[in-house]
Amino acid sequence: MILSEFKLLLEGNQNKYFQFLLPDATHVPVSFHITEVGLVVKTFIDCGGKVHTIKTCQLQVWVGEDVDHKIEARKMLDILNLSSPIVKDDSLDVEIEYEKEVLSQYRVASAEVSDTNVVFQLAKKHTDCLAKELCGTPSAESGECCGSKGCC
Repeated sequence: MILSEFKLLLEGNQNKYFQFLLPDATHVPVSFHITEVGLVVKTFIDCGGKVHTIKTCQLQVWVGEDVDHKIEARKMLDILNLSSPIVKDDSLDVEIEYEKEVLSQYRVASAEVSDTNVVFQLAKKHTDCLAKELCGTPSAESGECCGSKGCC
C-alpha cells in the first residue's frame, strides 16, 4: 500500500482506532506507539552489477508498558502530516518496522474497515535475485549456481 492510500483510509476513519495484523494472524498489541516515521533510502548493487535505489515510508511500531494507550486514526494522520517535510512523496510504499521476537519489516498489503477499527494487514517481505537472467539457477547436473557468469 502506498502512503496516499494509507492516509486516505485514516482520513476517512478518523474516529476509529487502527491496528496491525501480522502475517501469522496475530495482532500487534493495540497499545502500540508510532515512535518513528522515516524516509528510508536503500541504494545497492545486485549480483549482476546493476545499481538500484528503493525508497519507502517506514513507520516504527513500539509496544510499551502502558497497556491503556491507543492511537486513533486522526492522531496517526497528524503524525504523518508532521513527517511531510521528510517524507514528501505520497507514492512511496508504507512499511512497518516491528519487534516481536526479532526486528522485522513488513509491507502493508491491505486494510479492512469495521465500525470501530481500521485493520492494516501486514505481509512478509522476501529476498530475491534481481539478476536471474545472468545468474541462472542451480543445475542438478553441474551443481553450479549462477551459471557461467559466477555472479552469486
